[in-house]
Amino acid sequence: MSAMKGRGTPTNPANRFEKLHFEPAEACDSPADGPRTQLYRDLSRGILSANDSPDLRFRYSLNPYRGCEHGCVYCYARPSHEYLGFSAGLDFETKIVVKENAPQLLRQRFLSPRWTPEVVALSGNTDCYQPCERALRITRACLEVFREFLNPVEIITKSALVTRDADLLAPLAEVDAAAVYVSLTSLDPELARTLEPRASTPARRLAAIRELTAAGISVGVMTSPIVPGLNDHEIPRLLEAAAGAGALTAGWTLLRLAQPLDTLFEQWLGQHYPERLRRVLQRIRECRDGKISDSRFGHRMRGKGAYAQQIDDLFRSAAYKHGLDARLPTPSASAFRRPPQAGDQLALFG
Repeated sequence: MSAMKGRGTPTNPANRFEKLHFEPAEACDSPADGPRTQLYRDLSRGILSANDSPDLRFRYSLNPYRGCEHGCVYCYARPSHEYLGFSAGLDFETKIVVKENAPQLLRQRFLSPRWTPEVVALSGNTDCYQPCERALRITRACLEVFREFLNPVEIITKSALVTRDADLLAPLAEVDAAAVYVSLTSLDPELARTLEPRASTPARRLAAIRELTAAGISVGVMTSPIVPGLNDHEIPRLLEAAAGAGALTAGWTLLRLAQPLDTLFEQWLGQHYPERLRRVLQRIRECRDGKISDSRFGHRMRGKGAYAQQIDDLFRSAAYKHGLDARLPTPSASAFRRPPQAGDQLALFG
């Protein structure tokens, strides 16, 4: 199947957890520019997801959206769409589940005396600034709650749309309660367009770093994922550009290809970079003990072996050279407050 304009993958592999699978007839295939995005309402009664992974430095995350229009073919969140009855392929980037009541649920959580203030990540799974956020503004409404309570927040995104909310992030940054990490995978416009078809261009992400930094907001970059044999050679240039834009720190992760990402990514390589397919897959296996994926804590983010060590050494050297080798401190919860509510004010009058 040929590539689909504006989409990371044109395929919809069968859901591993479903017995039925819809396969359209040739005459019913989507138009060349791909199917339109569909939004589904999520009526969840909880909003913060707890994380127990030692590979991550945050315990709670907030995901306003499930699925992601950015369409990054490598996205580790794709398999989670199968739990909703969808496919990890085209469904993931065209069927977006929206948590419309996220701001209200977040406010209720912060008001609860059982809430101990600590940093919340936006988002731990899919991008909170994907294209539909421009109109829906759910992430912005959540940030209004963070600002009201001064609860610390960390954002990771590959969208320049984050600059729209600098007016909410700046007051949080003034009390050391906010940080933004911009994902920067490649400076090659062609590679970025095929790898992350609906995400902001590399130039716009660098401009976003400058704008956030000018607003007094601490910014780091995540050069992830590093795909051995595809973008690993860009590490020095990526960190030089990030430092020049004002970033204060940088990190990296290795490509993760849990099922069915392994198949989707191999198909993508065959479509866009067939001459590199064998070399890229071989180098991934070199970093994964001969396997295409390794889900073990402590190994999944960086890999192991000589080639993984070369990547880490290159990254460390470039980070040191450009002053990006120190980690940002975890946003502080010391300024957290619970603003007086209407009922509290009435109680003052007996």
